[in-house]
Amino acid sequence: MQEKQNNIALVWFRNDLRVQDNRILNAAISNHKFVIALYCFDPRHFEMSKFGFKKTEKYRAKFLIETVEDLKSNLKKRNVELFISSETPEYAIQHLVTKYEISSVYLQTEWTKEETDVLKAVKSKLPKNIKFNSDYDQFLYHPEDIKMSVDEIPKVFTNFRKKVEKYSKIRSLVEPISAEKNDKIVNNTHIPTLEDLGFNDFEIHKDSAFPFKGGETAALKRLHDYFFETKKLGVYKKTRNGLIGADFSSKFSPWLANGSISVRTIYWEIKAFEKEHFSNESTYWLIFELIWRDYFKYISLKHGNSIFKIGGILDKEYDWKDSEKQVNSWINGETRSDFVNANMIEIKKTGWMSNRGRQNVASFFAKELLLDWRIGAAYFESMLIDYDVHSNYGNWMYVAGVGNDPRDRKFNVDSQAERYDENGTYRRLWLQETLF
Repeated sequence: MQEKQNNIALVWFRNDLRVQDNRILNAAISNHKFVIALYCFDPRHFEMSKFGFKKTEKYRAKFLIETVEDLKSNLKKRNVELFISSETPEYAIQHLVTKYEISSVYLQTEWTKEETDVLKAVKSKLPKNIKFNSDYDQFLYHPEDIKMSVDEIPKVFTNFRKKVEKYSKIRSLVEPISAEKNDKIVNNTHIPTLEDLGFNDFEIHKDSAFPFKGGETAALKRLHDYFFETKKLGVYKKTRNGLIGADFSSKFSPWLANGSISVRTIYWEIKAFEKEHFSNESTYWLIFELIWRDYFKYISLKHGNSIFKIGGILDKEYDWKDSEKQVNSWINGETRSDFVNANMIEIKKTGWMSNRGRQNVASFFAKELLLDWRIGAAYFESMLIDYDVHSNYGNWMYVAGVGNDPRDRKFNVDSQAERYDENGTYRRLWLQETLF
């Protein structure tokens, strides 16, 4: 066993806001006696995007604050102080590196443009001898384990799924460990309030399908409840297209998006459930959805910034429009489709929308209104509690016909409404019966 270094290591948290099964955190604690951590409420995340939406709206901001509060508490039990900054990471990290004579920074590997730009800026402010230790810790199938290069990632999901299921293994979980206590570390930083971030506080909507708090503790409780208390996992495939209530789907995506639960934790708990109770189509189907999540991450890893371009990864040309009037009618639930409208009012009032709803409203936006799909993607980025850059842009490209759908389908929102909201209950809930 190697001897631990006496100097203090810094763990820079971004979208890996957990203590359980966190390989980056464990590596820092394994290699150093003392560890501090940092989370930045980067002001750039709360600015307006070029499409005219705040990059982070109040729903995800509230969820993030709750998550960071929980992370701070859980880290403290492991003798790791979480410093909070409302400055950009390049200044916050420079300050801590200087103050605590840090020579090693640990972080999860990210690869999309904004994250890599910030990392370059951080490195530019630090001495060249600072060592950065990073690893991919957000995948179900780690890039080292998929038996293919990133360039070989298939164009079609099914081919990817079959390959990884056949040839790849999923890594085991790592148990959290503790650093040594260091009384010389003084942390007077505070987590900002919603008001500090420019929002008014609010109560979760009484009809929200996502009534949960942020943070690892809430994520693990939800996992236990959904699997072992209610056994809803056992009917997931049948109920996953539901529209109303908390339990028609797992609702893990917001915690997965900011990394307050690891995808491996969910996978191995599914396996534990199968061993203890039963395995069926539903238990497999949740794994199937987790592989979809991986796939979109690999697509963005392979194609880089093409996922943000109007032609997508196919570099396809369509005659996209950007009518502000039509965009606003979509956002405000004032289109010709009551099903689209109900979904758009739900996201506006709750920061949540079902998977079925997302596919329909995105298809309507891109295929019927023929609007620049990136505007819709930017609105989702702003509003969704579970915004994840890879899944968001991957799904929007898919429905817009510039991504990974070989069939280039268009959703018929009228027949979808009849099929998934046959009695109009969902539409009445959000439209307050005005259209019935």
